[in-house]
Amino acid sequence: MRLALHINDYASFGEPRQMAGALTRVARTAEDAGFARLSLTDHLWQISLIGEENEPMLEAYTALGFLAGQTRKIELQTLVTAATYRAPGLLAKMVTTLDVLSGGRAWLGIGAGWNDEEAQGLGLPFAPQRERFARLEETLEICLQMWSESTSSYLGQHYQLASTLNEPRPVSSPRVLVGGGGERTTLRIAAKYADAFNVFGGADAGQKITRLLEHCDQLGRDHREIEKTAVLPVATEEAGWVDALMGELDRLHRTGFTTVYCALPAVASLTPLETLGTKVIPEISQW
Repeated sequence: MRLALHINDYASFGEPRQMAGALTRVARTAEDAGFARLSLTDHLWQISLIGEENEPMLEAYTALGFLAGQTRKIELQTLVTAATYRAPGLLAKMVTTLDVLSGGRAWLGIGAGWNDEEAQGLGLPFAPQRERFARLEETLEICLQMWSESTSSYLGQHYQLASTLNEPRPVSSPRVLVGGGGERTTLRIAAKYADAFNVFGGADAGQKITRLLEHCDQLGRDHREIEKTAVLPVATEEAGWVDALMGELDRLHRTGFTTVYCALPAVASLTPLETLGTKVIPEISQW
C-alpha cells in the first residue's frame, strides 16, 4: 500500500507572501518522507466541510506547475477537477504542460463537479447533473485523444474540436483518475476510462469497489487495470492518531484499496508528514 498527500486546506500556510515557501516545504517534506503522490483540491473557494469560504484557496493547476519545479519524483494531480470548469482542449493542454515540465509525473484527476455555489459565484460553467456527466465523458475522450497520436477533429454533443493537435507531446501519457462515489454513473465512467478511481474511505468504501467490478464485468474490462484509491482525513491533533490511522489503512487494504490520499490538518507544520514518513509509510509499503 502507498500513501499520497492531499492538500485541501491552506489556512496554515501563512500570509500570501509566505505561501510559496510553505507549499514548497510541504511538498519536499512529503517527497522525502516517501509519499507517492501529491494532490491538490481543485476549488476556488474553501468548502464548508473544511472551513469558511473566505479562507485562502490556491488555483490548483498554477500551484501544480509551481510544484513541478520544486520537486523531483512525487506524482502531481488534482483531487479532483470539476470537468466543466475548463474547456476540455485547454484542460488537456494544461495537464500535458504539467507532465512535460514535471518529467512525466502528471495525472488527470477529474470528476463531474458538484459545487454550484462556487461556480455561480465566479461565473464558471455548470450544468444539471446529467449534462455534467455527459460533459465529463466527452472531456475524457478529448483528453485521451489529445494524448494519442491523433490530430483528428472531435465532434461530440457538447464539445466540438476542429483538431486535437497537441505539441509538445506528453513525456508519458498522463494517467487518469476518476473521483466520486456515484455508483451508477461515476463508477461506470471510471470502469470505462480510468487508470484509477477515488472514493471517500468511509464505511461504504468497499461497496464502491464491488460496484466498480460489476461495471468492469459489463464493459469487458479487467478491474485489475484500475487502481483502487481512497481519500481519508487524518486527525493528527488527537492522541494516538498514528495507531488509529494504521487501523483505518488496514481496513482499506483488506477491502482492496492500494493507495490512500491522506488529508492532514495544519499540514504546513510538517511534523505529521515526518511522522508518517518514519512510522507509517515503511510499514504499509510491505503490505
